[in-house]
Amino acid sequence: MIKGIDIITIFSESAKKLAEFYEKKVGLKNSEVFEMGEGDDEAYMYEFKGCGFAIIDHSKVKGKNTNPERCIINFEVGNIDEEISRLKKAKVKVVQDKYHVEGYGWIATFEDLDGNYFQFVQVRASK
Repeated sequence: MIKGIDIITIFSESAKKLAEFYEKKVGLKNSEVFEMGEGDDEAYMYEFKGCGFAIIDHSKVKGKNTNPERCIINFEVGNIDEEISRLKKAKVKVVQDKYHVEGYGWIATFEDLDGNYFQFVQVRASK
C-alpha cells in the first residue's frame, strides 16, 4: 500500500548552482546540505508539509532538460500575483504567464537553470 510521496528529487550536473537558484530566486528555504556517496556529490534538501524536495548532483545528468514538460513541480503560494511579480523581477524565465483552471485555481509556469519547469499555483482563496 502506498502511503504518500516522501520526496521529489531533481538531479543536476551542478546541484549547488541549481540549489542557489531555487533559494535566491524562487525563495525556497534550505533545511539540510550533505554529501552523497563517496564522491563530491552534494544534496540540498527542502522540507514542506507532507513532502520533501531535493536537488542532488548526478554524474549522468548533463546540460539542460530537453523535455521539461514531462514532469513539473507545483509550489503552492498564497498570493500568485505577488509571487509572479517577484520572480519576474528576479529575471526568472516565464514559460506561461498566469492562467486559470476551472475547479483548481491559478497557475504560472517558469523555467529553472537546468531547463526544468516548475509552477506556482494558487489553488485556494487566501484567508
